[in-house]
Amino acid sequence: MNPKILIIGACGQIGTELTVKLRKLYGTENVIASDIRKLNTDVVNSGPFEVINALDFNQIEHLVEVHHITDIYLMAALLSATAEKNPAFAWDLNMNSLFHVLNLAKSKKIKKIFWPSSIAVFGPTTPKENTPQYTIMEPSTVYGISKQAGERWCEYYHNIYGVDVRSIRYPGLISWSTPPGGGTTDYAVDIFHKAIADKKYECFLSAETKMPMMYMDDAIDATINIMKAPVEEIKIHSSYNLAAMSFTPTEIAAEIKKHIPEFEITYNPDFRQKIADSWPASIDDSDARKDWNWNYKFDLESMTKDMLEHLS
Repeated sequence: MNPKILIIGACGQIGTELTVKLRKLYGTENVIASDIRKLNTDVVNSGPFEVINALDFNQIEHLVEVHHITDIYLMAALLSATAEKNPAFAWDLNMNSLFHVLNLAKSKKIKKIFWPSSIAVFGPTTPKENTPQYTIMEPSTVYGISKQAGERWCEYYHNIYGVDVRSIRYPGLISWSTPPGGGTTDYAVDIFHKAIADKKYECFLSAETKMPMMYMDDAIDATINIMKAPVEEIKIHSSYNLAAMSFTPTEIAAEIKKHIPEFEITYNPDFRQKIADSWPASIDDSDARKDWNWNYKFDLESMTKDMLEHLS
């Protein structure tokens, strides 16, 4: 029997591609997309869509009842760089939307939740290389603080109320189909657009800033696979480390130059540099590999080729 899925924040960077993939997998009518406004996009036009405010519990509960929802993917959030400009709203959105879906699961109105965490939960005191699953976490951004608090609440609701909530700590995500959404890792998306349009790019991070990254195809696969995994395979109820590749702006620029030889990159670090410096350079995701057979497909070379083909 197919799940009945509600995606909250379906028009965002991850939600867009997740909706498409879940509809292919479970049937269009079984995947209800929702967001705070109705845009003229494929996600809105290709199947059931509802306008919903993630902060309104009654709206979410109503949709759950009307559509007989079993699984919620809560993708609505204010990302790192955007959240720094509006900390109080970021905390409100990122935390209260999570409470709403946790409480629906606690009262047995839904069966399963996917909630994304992020490498932003780590901080300047976290080991930079091969960051372990369990380690020091002192996030220095509003986004990171809200995600770390969210992880603790997910684990609490699992331990105390038996809620089936599943989560992964996304690294920086790179996608050709949606524009950057206000994250610190977004240079790795923007650089491709500028390489094709202008043959040059001014990077807001320094040349040797190394961060964990992942191609969107892999992130979507991970999201769906953790939700498909039998409940007994999910051993971590806060959030799983997830990794694919780590690279610097210099390295991605060199890879682009193989396809666009005249491409040039310059550097002008801004406030996002400090955020990037507080995050890991590489991630140990052995628990996800062991528990639910996670593995990535795209490395820097294959991702660059795929991005440029799609954007061209």
